[in-house]
Amino acid sequence: MRKLSLLFLVLLFISCEKNETNDILPEYSFSVTVNLNLPQYIELQAPGGWAYNTGGIQGIIIQNIGIGSPPYKAFELACPNYDCNSPMEFDGSLKLKCPCDDSEYSIYDGSPQTEGNIHFAREYKVTQSGSSLNITNF
Repeated sequence: MRKLSLLFLVLLFISCEKNETNDILPEYSFSVTVNLNLPQYIELQAPGGWAYNTGGIQGIIIQNIGIGSPPYKAFELACPNYDCNSPMEFDGSLKLKCPCDDSEYSIYDGSPQTEGNIHFAREYKVTQSGSSLNITNF
């Protein structure tokens, strides 16, 4: 019984470790509020719509994925896999692309789409209150 308890504790501590998938990018707190009624964010009201915004390290991209509550995802535009001074680009397809090393990341979950990449695109928390979105990294 004692060994079982010890095994349980070890598994508990392992499962509580912080996920270090973005260890190349610096950590700092920010919060951005987006009013969906403003003209630059009108496309976000429809599934598949997206917009860029300031915040984060090199800016953020927000997309209405059409599912969930809220149905929005927000990702950092800084490339998580490379020391790159240019933000990632999005052409309306399913991937973010880093212009420095051509690595690609899923716009839905940030997963690397380029073989050999292990870091995910950094995703930020999105909450919705009426016609406002609050995007934070805390």
